[in-house]
Amino acid sequence: MTSRTRLLTVAFLCLAAAESAAQSATPQRVRLGTLAPQGSSYHRILQEMGERWRTESGGKVQLTVYAGTMGSELEIVRRLRLGQLQAGALTVVGLREIDPAVSALTQIPMMFRSLEEAEWVREQLEPELAGRLADKGIVVLFWADAGWVRYFTRAPATRPDDFKKLKIFVTAGDPKQFDMMKGAGYPAVSLEYSDALTALQTGMIDAVPCPPLFSLAGQYYTVARYMPEVNWVPLAGATVMSKRFYDGLTPEARAALHAAAASIGPRFQAAGRSEGDSALAVMLRRGLSVLPLSPAVEAEWRTMAEGFYPKIRGDMVPSDMFDEVVRLVAEYRSSHPAR
Repeated sequence: MTSRTRLLTVAFLCLAAAESAAQSATPQRVRLGTLAPQGSSYHRILQEMGERWRTESGGKVQLTVYAGTMGSELEIVRRLRLGQLQAGALTVVGLREIDPAVSALTQIPMMFRSLEEAEWVREQLEPELAGRLADKGIVVLFWADAGWVRYFTRAPATRPDDFKKLKIFVTAGDPKQFDMMKGAGYPAVSLEYSDALTALQTGMIDAVPCPPLFSLAGQYYTVARYMPEVNWVPLAGATVMSKRFYDGLTPEARAALHAAAASIGPRFQAAGRSEGDSALAVMLRRGLSVLPLSPAVEAEWRTMAEGFYPKIRGDMVPSDMFDEVVRLVAEYRSSHPAR
């Protein structure tokens, strides 16, 4: 090798090393999409998680949270698949687009008697669900729920038959739910949540199911001023990351992500439930009416919900997951008898 060749080789190696060092010094940016309202506890805690990622990764991972600006959850999932987003805080509405097994957490109405029961069942299912999502290219960072989905209505309605006179919001992109409601005699209207307030104001819909925090943030309660005391389903979800992006992180960066997620996850759930309670208190002060149910009317709701189960099992929720939820609920109740 001539002196000139040796010099060129050394120069090339130095340049490559410099480029590699520059690349390793450049932080990897994580864009996270969520429907959580800007300024909500969910938004603030996700930002705190990002700060912990940045600190514990030595500045190698930086998070930007897009709260309520990335469209529907189906759009967030689409952006995850395209690489436009690297992470998302999603409810089951979005997660089931990745794998329908996740529907078992939220799409079996009145299956659970308490949030504690629902959370215990979810914890038993988490390894299986996380594995199925990983097979579809999604890594779960942590699971949580946002409390109960309640119905907010324009007119007083307490019995299931009352709802057959109301036009009921169904999430756009959920044709099975739409068909099930219509088939049972409940007028369903398919919309995005971003259109719910206008639809309520114009009479296009009369009822919208959502957690209290969403009703307050979306101002639905200003038109739908009645809330029957029906714990319909828990709104479960997870904060997730694209596996393609995750696999490109260093082991140190991955460890930082999981450490932050393990710490933030329980707070995310607790704060969300607390904020839901606070939202309900605010709406009550501003004129929302909560309609209590007698034991007999609550039994009517359970009968109505259980009438949907043959349609839900195998169609909306995979049969094996539906059966596992039923088994786990029975197991939980055998060791936690109702008081």
